[in-house]
Amino acid sequence: MDRFCSLKKNKDFQSVYRTGRSHANPYLVMYVKKTGSEGENRVGISVSKKVGNSVVRHRVKRLIRESCRLNCGQALKGYDLVVIAREKSRGATYQEITGALLSLMRSHHLL
Repeated sequence: MDRFCSLKKNKDFQSVYRTGRSHANPYLVMYVKKTGSEGENRVGISVSKKVGNSVVRHRVKRLIRESCRLNCGQALKGYDLVVIAREKSRGATYQEITGALLSLMRSHHLL
């Protein structure tokens, strides 16, 4: 089972927000920051309370995490990514989330 490294600390998220580039679509917003190392990509996922209650937020987070797990292996290495779910992602299917994530990765030239 492929796993990916995740951003866990607030200072890591803040660093990506401050110095990274962002692109958005109706479902997701993605911030990307190049790191010095050529190791694995680190991914952070954020879903706010605007999206829904805890059950809905966790479902959206699971969809994003699974999509990242399966598709981030083909992306360029050495980046920190922060994916933020928008309100429209509440009722989105797995295919819509995956399409939105791949679209953002293409717009950041990671694929």
